[in-house]
Amino acid sequence: MNEQVRVKQSVDPHEGDATLQADAFDLGRPPEGFIDDPYPTYAALLAHAPVKKLGEKSYLLSRHADLTAVYKDTSLYSSDKTVEFGEKYGKTPLFEHHTTSLVFNDPPLHTRVRSILAGALNPRAVSALEGDVEALVGRLLDDLETKAERGEAIDLIEDFASAIPVEVIGNLLAVPYDEREPLRDWSLAILGALEPVLSEEEEARGNQAVTDFLAYLETLVGRRRETPGDPDKDMLTRLILGEKSGEKLSEAELLQNCIFILNAGHETTTNLIGNGLELLERFPDQRQRLLDDPSLIRTAVEEMLRYESSNQLGNRMTTAPVTFNGVDMPAGTFLTLCIGAANRDPAVFEEPDRFDIGRRPNRHLAFASGPHQCIGMSVARMEGQIAVARFLERFPAYHLIDGSVRSRRLRFRGYLSLPARLDR
Repeated sequence: MNEQVRVKQSVDPHEGDATLQADAFDLGRPPEGFIDDPYPTYAALLAHAPVKKLGEKSYLLSRHADLTAVYKDTSLYSSDKTVEFGEKYGKTPLFEHHTTSLVFNDPPLHTRVRSILAGALNPRAVSALEGDVEALVGRLLDDLETKAERGEAIDLIEDFASAIPVEVIGNLLAVPYDEREPLRDWSLAILGALEPVLSEEEEARGNQAVTDFLAYLETLVGRRRETPGDPDKDMLTRLILGEKSGEKLSEAELLQNCIFILNAGHETTTNLIGNGLELLERFPDQRQRLLDDPSLIRTAVEEMLRYESSNQLGNRMTTAPVTFNGVDMPAGTFLTLCIGAANRDPAVFEEPDRFDIGRRPNRHLAFASGPHQCIGMSVARMEGQIAVARFLERFPAYHLIDGSVRSRRLRFRGYLSLPARLDR
């Protein structure tokens, strides 16, 4: 395993340089090594600058309690990104997508769209997916074993982690198998354009991905209108038909939220599985603990979500004056919510830098909280539990080898590549 990507234990927040570290922090220009290991900086912020000014009317919040308060109040803290994304993207496909999708809207639009999506992701529908996920993971593990026997290179992201959510979301929307190849690249390009600092090339790639994705979805939706599927199994058919109450999505809402469903389900779940397998390599005592007691898989996945949160940052805008930690903020203040720091908050988590697969309670914020809590979290949890458990059963002695590549994005934490040796 490449040593530079191993996460070190957080620095003692009482050390003299921690205050300087917190004072100097700039999200637009993070310190050297931050992407590989942000946790010393998070510890410094939690201890010395839990409300960190980033710019004019812009602050970063890192405490668990502060993030929880923001998540719960949709009237005082807005998720609507029309103004912010108008300045960032202009009148572009990225702007149209993000300002129409579920995650960047407030009630009543958020409530209406969420209720329709939630109806399509009801517990019965999620439970019905488990058999398909088990079968998919089994096929992927068979393929990995074949590659290993042939002496071929193994990449736990490309060959395993990233393949699972794309197939699951493809199944939910009943996307034909031979049409799924571009889905992951579209998702990566669109989500990559959410980074705090964006290059012209990244923005252009994101806009093109939205354009291409919409063109494909228009064709897919057209076919599904002509030949509807079973609304109890086919999420796209259910979204087209709407709820029995008569509530339906507009055409733009339908298409843009299909993109959102793929993006939300793909990136975070890929990172959950990849980060989880890396953590079990990094902490062999916890890997052995899970091998000895497979029933710990549920709490293990929750700890993976806490310890290496797939989603590191969120955002809100204040709609009225507020005060955090003695800092007064006017309406229109931009808040960056540091999920990765909140999930290591010593006020909530005992020994926060200790990876403990049996940790209880575990009130992590990897899926946010409140009305905007991730609508697909039950699907992500199910995928993570099945993927990690079955992988460990098949390859209990796997080892990561040199050549791992971490994603260089701030908002999402995960790997682009995890080369491995699959010893049985």
